[in-house]
Amino acid sequence: MPVRRTPCPLPAFLLLPLLAVLVACKPSPPEGAAMATADAPAASPASGNDGSAAAAATAVADAVAAAGPLATPKQVIGNSMQRFMGLRSYHATMQLDGGARGAMTNELDFVAPDRFRMTMPGLGTQTIIGDAMYMSVDGRSMKVPLPAGTLTQWRDPARLDENAATMTVQAQGRDSVDGTPARKYLVRNSKPQPSDVTMWIGDDDLPLQIRVNGSAQGHATTTTIRYSRFNDPSLAIDPPQ
Repeated sequence: MPVRRTPCPLPAFLLLPLLAVLVACKPSPPEGAAMATADAPAASPASGNDGSAAAAATAVADAVAAAGPLATPKQVIGNSMQRFMGLRSYHATMQLDGGARGAMTNELDFVAPDRFRMTMPGLGTQTIIGDAMYMSVDGRSMKVPLPAGTLTQWRDPARLDENAATMTVQAQGRDSVDGTPARKYLVRNSKPQPSDVTMWIGDDDLPLQIRVNGSAQGHATTTTIRYSRFNDPSLAIDPPQ
């Protein structure tokens, strides 16, 4: 099967973490956080029956101080992507709606540090291990070398910090994904091109779902990626036989 007739899977692989759009921020204290205590009104000395109320207020203040300043929406996304990049394994289901070919569903597995396996309708299973890609279609398999660093460059957060200056994040309240509680955020960026990405972050700070609205060949598209099986030890990716 000639390589030139097989659509390259790399754009789909690079969609899975959406790192070029999302891993653009690193945690930093919110502006003015250091002034929060100084700006608070001073409590008046307690006496008599007010002693218990003062003690309760002090306990609440101590608890708030111990918890630290609340994270901004941008920090939440940054923390989530940092955790995502540290996963040992995960499964992703990518649903593409719209486009010239209509709806498509791809299944993807990842095992650290550099193993990916994607199953695509009509294209069989394609596996990347290190700098080699294996394409399996109709029972036949072939190995194609990839340029060194093709994947690792997309998993390097330092390379993606260039987006931090232009990325904005808006919290959109609580939601759920398949019954799992989540916090919903809208991420807007202008690099490498304008994009709007909606993210659902679970209570464990890992992404449950990502939705991207875009276009392909003049057709509007919506790509929805759902993540599961985080750090599942049963996930394994081996070279096709």
